[in-house]
Amino acid sequence: MATPVFRAEPIGSLLRPAWLVAARKALRRGEVSAAGYKKIEDHAVADAIALQERCGLDVVNDGEQRRLSFLGSLVEATEGLTRTNDLTKPWHEDDGHVEQLTLGLAATGRLRRRRSLVNEEFSYARARAKAPLKVTLPSPLMLSMFWSPKESRGVYRDPFDLFADGADVIREEIRELVRLGCEYVQIDAPELAILVDPDARSAVFESNGISAARILTDGVDLLNSLAEVPGIRYGLHLCRGNNDGRWLSRGGYETISKEVFSRARRYSSFLLEYDDSRSGGFEPLADVPRDSFVVLGLVSTKKNRLESEQALRTRIAEAARFFPHDQMGLSTQCGFASGIKGNPIDAGMQEKKLLLVGDLAHRLWH
Repeated sequence: MATPVFRAEPIGSLLRPAWLVAARKALRRGEVSAAGYKKIEDHAVADAIALQERCGLDVVNDGEQRRLSFLGSLVEATEGLTRTNDLTKPWHEDDGHVEQLTLGLAATGRLRRRRSLVNEEFSYARARAKAPLKVTLPSPLMLSMFWSPKESRGVYRDPFDLFADGADVIREEIRELVRLGCEYVQIDAPELAILVDPDARSAVFESNGISAARILTDGVDLLNSLAEVPGIRYGLHLCRGNNDGRWLSRGGYETISKEVFSRARRYSSFLLEYDDSRSGGFEPLADVPRDSFVVLGLVSTKKNRLESEQALRTRIAEAARFFPHDQMGLSTQCGFASGIKGNPIDAGMQEKKLLLVGDLAHRLWH
């Protein structure tokens, strides 16, 4: 297992302050220069790092403040995706409401890397972070959200060819990070936990001609191939969708755990969403290799209320029935702002939740 051990982690994005969102709109309107906007963006990143360090997290990131969404490396730094509203997915709210929403893009050309997204992210954050630094990158399998049987087949007859091109983009980003001194890369792979829900699996994959079975075999092998550079820590994050507080799927990991944990052997850490009943029980942790580390995502980024410390202690004790307590840590269940708008949580509650993660983790694993 890689060292040092991180007991308290963020997952990725933090809420983007209103002044950053306003500055981005002003940039698009030509009301602020690129240089002026970058100073504002730098300020947001510095604040995000300071917040995580103030909350006692063992590792920090830049809060994804420079991205429009967590998919930035595959969307903002590549060519081959064009605007469309034809591709929609069923996003759920806790009150039972389901809305068909689009991410607004489709693969209509060969996916190619135009520039590095992570070079700026990591270099700036490295100069300001006192704590160890990690960088989050999206799974190339998330390109399944942009593969259209109607619009993409002229370029990619097999959607897995699109995923392979996406993997090339992410591999080059990782190589760039390593050259810059990065020691921890996290791959965000919500598509894997979509497989646990038959309805979501059909809506997201099978109805578009994408084999869900191949996602779990060829797809996980592709994810494993991303972690090719030795000597750094790789984490794999699984959740069930995170879009302004909405979600895509429900169900436990038991339908995917054996394949995912056995095939993704280059990942030393698995960061798993476990914030509510949609995530199922802890029994699938028994399938995690015993030389790995599990980060329990028990603190919700979707609900604007603070979890009970005693309830978290109880759940961690339950998890320890299936995986060694000394090889676990604590995190939020996902990022706070996977999309530009962000989840329905205010900045004060965001800080309280991160403080809870940092404080409880250090008292449980001292």
